[in-house]
Amino acid sequence: MRKVNVAVLGCTGVVGRQMMQVLEEYKIPVDRFVPLASASSAGKTVVFNNKEYTVQEAKEDSFEGLDFVLGAVGNGMAKTFAPYIVKAGAVFIDNSSSFRMDPSVPLVVPEINAQDAFNHKGIISNPNCSTIITMVAVGAINAISPITQMFASTYQAVSGAGKAGLEELENQLSDMANGKKLERNVFPHQIAMNVIPFIGSETDNLYTTEEMKMQNEGKKILHNRGLKVSCTCVRVPVMRSHSISVTFRTKEKVTVEQAEKAISKAPGCVLVKDFEGRNYPTPLDTSGQDLVWVGRIREDLTSKKGLTLWCCGDQVRKGAASNAVQILKLFL
Repeated sequence: MRKVNVAVLGCTGVVGRQMMQVLEEYKIPVDRFVPLASASSAGKTVVFNNKEYTVQEAKEDSFEGLDFVLGAVGNGMAKTFAPYIVKAGAVFIDNSSSFRMDPSVPLVVPEINAQDAFNHKGIISNPNCSTIITMVAVGAINAISPITQMFASTYQAVSGAGKAGLEELENQLSDMANGKKLERNVFPHQIAMNVIPFIGSETDNLYTTEEMKMQNEGKKILHNRGLKVSCTCVRVPVMRSHSISVTFRTKEKVTVEQAEKAISKAPGCVLVKDFEGRNYPTPLDTSGQDLVWVGRIREDLTSKKGLTLWCCGDQVRKGAASNAVQILKLFL
C-alpha cells in the first residue's frame, strides 16, 4: 500500500480516538499524521503509532498536503471545513450526517457498495451506525432478491451519544447502588435500569430523524429505491454495541436456508448458529471488533416472503470509525 498523509478531524472524541486505533490495527501506511479538533481541545496530546502528537485547532489552512481527512465531528464543523478539505485536494470521509443524502456524495458500506466510493467529488459519507450494522446483516439477502419492506427496532448503546453518554450511565448506576439521587444531562430520562424509545428529533410523520435514516440511507446503500422501512429506535442501558431486530420482506421468496448460506458467506458477517449453546449474539459478544453477528433467522409468520433476524455490531467501530478506515483502505 502506498503511504498517505492523514488527518483525523475530531481526534479527541470517542469516534476520533477509535479511528486512530483502527488506522494502527489495519496497518494503514500513514506518512504524515495530523490530529485536528476544535479550539477547546487544541493543545491536548494524543498518541498515534507510539508517537505523541499535540492536537491542532482545525482552521481553513489545516488540510494542505493531506490525502485523506477522517471526520469525527458534528454537522456544524463538518459543513464548515468540507469546502477547505476538498479545495486542498484531500478526500473527506465524513462520519456526520451532513452530506449523506446529497446525490453527489457517495454513502458507502465497503462490504455492500464499495464501488460507489470511487465516484466521489472530494467527500464520502459514512452512514448512520445502526444503518451500517443492519445493511451489513441484510445486504447479502437483498442481493438474492430486493428487499421491499423492513420493520426494524434498534437497541442502541449509550456510547452512541459519545463519552458523555457512557459517563451518564456509569454515574447513574453508581449513584443508584449508593442510594444517591440520579442526575441526567445527556438523555431525556433516566437511562439506568430503563429504556427510552426516542432518539433524535420528531419529524412531521411522527418518526424521529434517527428512525428515518434506516429507510433513506438504506435505499442509497442497497441501490434499492423501492425499500420502505418502519423503524423504532430505542436507547438501552448498554455501554457498547447496537442490536437490531429486523423483519423484512423480499420481492421473491428467500428461504431460511438461503438466507443463512448467503449471510455465512457475506463479507463482514458472522452467522451465529451455535455459539456457546445459543443461536444469537449479544452486544457483549460483538464489542471491540468489526464484524456484524447475525442470528435467530426465521420465517416471518405474517408473510410468505418475509424473514426475521437479530443482529449486533460495535457501533463505535463498524458503525463509525472502522467503516471510515475501511473506505480509506479501498483507495490503497
